Amino acid sequence: MLHRLYPVIATDRVAETAAFWQQRLGFIESFAADWYVSLRHETSGAEIAFLDATHPTIPEGYRGATAAGILVNLEVDDVDAEWQRLVVDGGLEPRLAIRSEAFGQRHFIVADPAGVLVDVITEIPPTGEFVDAFAEGAAVAEG
Repeated sequence: MLHRLYPVIATDRVAETAAFWQQRLGFIESFAADWYVSLRHETSGAEIAFLDATHPTIPEGYRGATAAGILVNLEVDDVDAEWQRLVVDGGLEPRLAIRSEAFGQRHFIVADPAGVLVDVITEIPPTGEFVDAFAEGAAVAEG
């Protein structure tokens, strides 16, 4: 039986990356060593961890891997408020400026120090061809 699922990101910037998630995104430390930091979100309970990319617990041939290609979605109540807080007031560089998508998201993307793309999202009603793409009851309700 599965109890939890969370990503562990291999990076050469463990402390800096963990600090980003704590200071900018509301995560708190649940375990910390110089080679590994595990975080949990203050309100949602979501988890993420960061591991030194050269640590011997990573199999040979995979050590030193980068976070290229990883995108973490953070669904929030008010993406426009988060845009203001993180980008406008907080000075983070957007990798994708805030916008609304026909597939049912209003979002923007920033990157953490490890290179993980952080997609900050508020669901919105899908439009056009995407309305029928959602399983029954899965799309955001109008209103």
